[in-house]
Amino acid sequence: MDKKVVVFSQLNREILTQLEQKYEVAVVDPRQGDVNQQILKLVENADGMIGAGRLLNETNLHTAERLKVISSVSVGYDNYDLNYLNSKKIWLCNTPHVLTETTADLAFTLILSAARRVPELDRWTKGGQWKRTVATAQFGQDIHAKTLGIIGLGNIGAALAKRGHYGFGMNILYHNRHEKPESAQVFNAQYCTLPELLKKSDFIVVAVDLNTDSKALIGKDEFALMQPHAVFVNIARGSVVDENALVQALKTEQIFAAGLDVYASEPLQESELFDLSNVVTLPHIGSATAETRKKMAQLAYDNLVSVLDGTLPEATVNPLFSHN
Repeated sequence: MDKKVVVFSQLNREILTQLEQKYEVAVVDPRQGDVNQQILKLVENADGMIGAGRLLNETNLHTAERLKVISSVSVGYDNYDLNYLNSKKIWLCNTPHVLTETTADLAFTLILSAARRVPELDRWTKGGQWKRTVATAQFGQDIHAKTLGIIGLGNIGAALAKRGHYGFGMNILYHNRHEKPESAQVFNAQYCTLPELLKKSDFIVVAVDLNTDSKALIGKDEFALMQPHAVFVNIARGSVVDENALVQALKTEQIFAAGLDVYASEPLQESELFDLSNVVTLPHIGSATAETRKKMAQLAYDNLVSVLDGTLPEATVNPLFSHN
């Protein structure tokens, strides 16, 4: 066990055991004080890191003398300073594909919940307000045969299109940095400009990566283009949306409802969103099933081991340099 690995977040117990059998393992524990100070100390002689949900950059990594790889148990990597990692020739690995179907399931859960007002009417029923047959005040919207607009037709966007097209007979529109004719053929999907998609869609789902192009992609002007009955869903990153503009669009009923799994600040403790009945708020659970999280942890473990063994990992964010 001549190599050391730092675990910087909660990790599947079986995967942690695998690590402990192969490497010297140090675990960051928030109960033991300042996390960044723990990281600074633990990475001094670490070869690898594995985990998710921490900001990792020069501030808490500058003591790392021999760090070769950070293996993230996630697809997104906006919390890692990629430029710094590249400058230090530190591999950054992630876990794409294994969470695609689970996250697409969650996106459709938000569509259904927001359109049929599930959380709101659940509270209404439990509050003893169901005293007679429901009236128009409790009506929601149909999903089948409507138009689904997907912003970002990557793996998750395509899985969502599949569900909409084959499961609900929906008309599929999409906006992407590049057209994807293969998806257009499979799902009978039509490429649109962003304004066109926003104007025509009954349901709008954001499934883009967070980058310089997508930050604040949806704001006041974009909500103004949406139809009054539109349902807006965000499963991408909170920073893709101007949250204040979304709150105003919901308050003024500029749009019908929203379903959110991500926010500008997480974990979300206080927000005007909590005061609104026409928004479903989930705590960033896109991949949060036992089966999928285990698959993600296993892939992250495999990526870590590959780099430390001197071979190419299955999934890497920055394949900019080769092993020495």
